[in-house]
Amino acid sequence: MEDREAFYTRRERQNEHLLAQAGLPVKRFFALDHDVFEDGAIPGKYKELLGLVASTVLRCEDCVTYHMARASDAGATHAEIEEALAIALLVGGSITVPLLRQAFALLETL
Repeated sequence: MEDREAFYTRRERQNEHLLAQAGLPVKRFFALDHDVFEDGAIPGKYKELLGLVASTVLRCEDCVTYHMARASDAGATHAEIEEALAIALLVGGSITVPLLRQAFALLETL
């Protein structure tokens, strides 16, 4: 996994390229994604941890990196992220272990 800065730089560049060419349905999806993770009845930190669990179970490396960084930025502790990853392992099973290895390596840098 990339470090946080390299990841955000690459992601921003790719999103700019995508959104410059995308139609309204794609732009609406991106807006919905942004809105759903904002603070609400569930604080944003916990939403990012939920996103981390789902992303790990679905085995999306970019998504795991994104939600780990966002959770950290939102104030999630090392222990909270570690517990979320443990839930992901429980739900997703051993198929998630390779991604967990990468996630724990990234966790050391957050």
